Amino acid sequence: MILVDSNIPMYVAGAAHPNKAPSVAFLERVASGQVQACVSTEILQEILHRYRAIGRWDDGRRLYTLVRQILPVTLALEVSVLDRARGILDKYPHLMARDGVHAATCFEHSLEGICSYDTDYDAIKGLRRFRPDELVGPDRD
Repeated sequence: MILVDSNIPMYVAGAAHPNKAPSVAFLERVASGQVQACVSTEILQEILHRYRAIGRWDDGRRLYTLVRQILPVTLALEVSVLDRARGILDKYPHLMARDGVHAATCFEHSLEGICSYDTDYDAIKGLRRFRPDELVGPDRD
């Protein structure tokens, strides 16, 4: 199972961008059951926060609903994840707090990795970052 970072559905919902088509293709594979993926409550919160902050609440509500439909497995943000995130943030001072939380979620739930365009994850030992285009090949299950 792979954690899907908030930037993937946000590219899907956003304007034309080189990351849009690979993100759409990836989420189509997830929706069809060809790729096992999930989100966390923190990722859902990021979507709500971002769209509210930029004054596009209707778009945010629609995207939230779409993400919940495509990715019905939602991992709760538990204190064990936050404790682990604190340790990750101590070790990697350049990381933003939310990236530490997402990395900790992957470790706490023994996930295969995170699908994201955020290259900051690449520095975290033991965490695998996938780009959406890596997960849309015909041999990916």
